[in-house]
Amino acid sequence: DPRLEGWPLMSSPFPTTFIVGTYIYFVTSLGPRIMENKKPFELRQIMVFYNFSVVALSIYMTYEFLMSGWATGYSFRCDVVDYSRSPTALRMVRTCWLYYFSKFIELLDTIFFVLRKKNNQVTFLHVFHHSIMPWTWWFGVKFAAGGLGTFHALLNCIVHVVMYTYYGICSLGPAYYKYLWWKKYMTTMQLVQFILITGHIGQIYLMDDCPYQYPIFMLIIWMYGSMFLVLFLHFWYHAYTKGKRLPKTAKNGISKDQ
Repeated sequence: DPRLEGWPLMSSPFPTTFIVGTYIYFVTSLGPRIMENKKPFELRQIMVFYNFSVVALSIYMTYEFLMSGWATGYSFRCDVVDYSRSPTALRMVRTCWLYYFSKFIELLDTIFFVLRKKNNQVTFLHVFHHSIMPWTWWFGVKFAAGGLGTFHALLNCIVHVVMYTYYGICSLGPAYYKYLWWKKYMTTMQLVQFILITGHIGQIYLMDDCPYQYPIFMLIIWMYGSMFLVLFLHFWYHAYTKGKRLPKTAKNGISKDQ
């Protein structure tokens, strides 16, 4: 997309790959070794600020996604990428880039785990999710900033408003835990998110004449949404239907990662 000429991190995928690789190395190897003989950091105030800042950013991105297409003309069916330089199209490009950049900010989730020596929460699923999102979204912004491929980003921003509010209240301390009775409903919302993503993106396979420019992106989004839909159904079944606590690897890998 020539409109992205000169934008930060957009020249090639290598800067993003380097950042993601450094993140993986730090949270899985270097960080735990550094912290091995140190006391956990007390990061409550920083985490309160971080969580509620992500809430504010997610609200802003939700508004921008709505105003740049999803509430101003998109049909929720075959919405192709607008490559023009109209104000609305450029607004969508800026919003997509900001969403991509926000995924680097969210890498702090895992870094806080390491610095607080919560290494049991640094699971494969957690690291996989936080690694794959900025990397795949580089390609999304570079080639297809707009259209039906951004629906999952809109939903993800809405979910993050609720989810990071929950974790922001958590970080305030035990005195506020009584206000967190709605965790089950947050899990329900996360589950609905993936149902909507897979259902929406799956439409492209039922439409014979949808000229979306990069169908490969639709396949990737569908596969990713389907995978996490299965994981969330598994979580829901064990946590709320059977009434059993989910094993830590699955519980910690999913619940805060979405």
